[in-house]
Amino acid sequence: MLCVPVLAVLGSWLQWDATTADILREMRQTVLPDYAWTTLRLCLMVAAGVMLVGTASAAAVTLFEFPGRRLAEWTLLLPLAMPAYVVAYAYTDFLQFSGPLQTWLRGTFGLEGRVFPEVRSVAGAAWVFTFSLYPYVYLLARTALSERAAHLMEAARLLGAPLSRRIREVALPLARPAIAAGVALALMETLADFGVSTYFGIQTFTAGIYKAWLSMDNRIAAAQLATVLLAVVALLLHLEHRAQTRMRYASGRGGRGGSAEALPVPLRGARLGLAWAVCGLPVLLGFVLPVVFMLRPLAADWSVLPWDRFVAWSFNSVRLGVITAALAVLLAAFLAFSVRRSPDRVTRGVVQLAGLGYAIPGAVIVVGLLLPVGWLQAAAPQTSVGFFMTATVLGLVWAYLVRFCAVALQSLQSGYSRIPASFDDSARMLGATGAGLLWRVHWPLLRRSTAAAALLVFVDVMKELPATMVLRPFNSDTLAVVAYQLARDERLGEAALPSLALVLVGLIPVVLLSRTLRSAQRH
Repeated sequence: MLCVPVLAVLGSWLQWDATTADILREMRQTVLPDYAWTTLRLCLMVAAGVMLVGTASAAAVTLFEFPGRRLAEWTLLLPLAMPAYVVAYAYTDFLQFSGPLQTWLRGTFGLEGRVFPEVRSVAGAAWVFTFSLYPYVYLLARTALSERAAHLMEAARLLGAPLSRRIREVALPLARPAIAAGVALALMETLADFGVSTYFGIQTFTAGIYKAWLSMDNRIAAAQLATVLLAVVALLLHLEHRAQTRMRYASGRGGRGGSAEALPVPLRGARLGLAWAVCGLPVLLGFVLPVVFMLRPLAADWSVLPWDRFVAWSFNSVRLGVITAALAVLLAAFLAFSVRRSPDRVTRGVVQLAGLGYAIPGAVIVVGLLLPVGWLQAAAPQTSVGFFMTATVLGLVWAYLVRFCAVALQSLQSGYSRIPASFDDSARMLGATGAGLLWRVHWPLLRRSTAAAALLVFVDVMKELPATMVLRPFNSDTLAVVAYQLARDERLGEAALPSLALVLVGLIPVVLLSRTLRSAQRH
């Protein structure tokens, strides 16, 4: 069930006709080079941006001691609560030619024409993605550096190495696998994006897939374009797995005495100001300013806000989130328990395959789900599968499960890793087997992991845009879809309300993640 979209996209190459060949040939001669070049430029900019911002902030809070460091440790996670397309709406509303900032500058200083470069550009999209996705690099690099970097940097200091050399030759090599893994995750999110690229008018591969499907009305061409995107994502996923494997060799802890002696380097003067800037600017640009920009139209005129429809949008979003979270947790519990009960190679391989869905872009999932529907309707015109997939929530929940079941699975597998295998042996000796073992032994110990899994899936469903845009039933808009549609129609003041609701929902897992990291540091 979870692999059908990928199999359908790959199977599209078996269905080749003259019309598809003509469309792909025409696209290759006209727009495909632009799609490839724009996507490549955007990915290079985002990779450089998240690497710089994430690594610098992780090094600052891990290797140095300064006033405000404890506050910076968790505030640097706040941009995780901001969907990238919401950040794009906020900056566009404030910085565009008719926005309040440029209008004020022209009126105050008598300037003419555009004061700032165009926000809706590849550089503007790279800016949005950098300050929305740098926490991926920050989290992994911070974990890698906190393991052993401070201890080894203290040893290097005793050997006479200056601070710059200790960072360059000790800390950064230790964090290199974590940085690579974080950059790969950020690039997968960039490739999967639909809201920012279409709102900014950027011709990326994701936008090209939807154009081939919706504008050119050729699902085979869209599926074959999705194959290219899927191959790039698979390469990034492979690089991320390699980096994660290398992190295991670089994460050994020193002894208790050595770790206690390896205190962070205190900062004063200009270095203290630099540390504040490194930790404060990402939070300011990735969270504080977008929230302020969205609050401005809300405070200016409350009467234009669609309060009556907001309740219906929220209900649809919450309903889809609850249904998907419940099904994802049940499915993930079954998969995790299967590995626990029969940890053979085949079972582990199946579960790992089911867990790859989070890396698949929403555009690929949509194409992969609708493609078999078209095949079935062509073979059996009287079938009602198309109705159930597009006129009910069935197709949408299916797409959500393919995309986010991996999130629940990872959380439950993490919970299982903390349950000793001896508990299972003792329960079997007392007669508990099968479902009884899961319900009477595992479930009481997995409640927190299950709650965390359900919460993470719920938040991800609330923010998902591309799959919801295409597969939602009629008259069942969600907060994410409405925010995108209002922003696309330049009704940014009205888009602020659903956008801020998504940010508030996204803050919940960020707060829980911050508490988890603090608890891990104490232990």
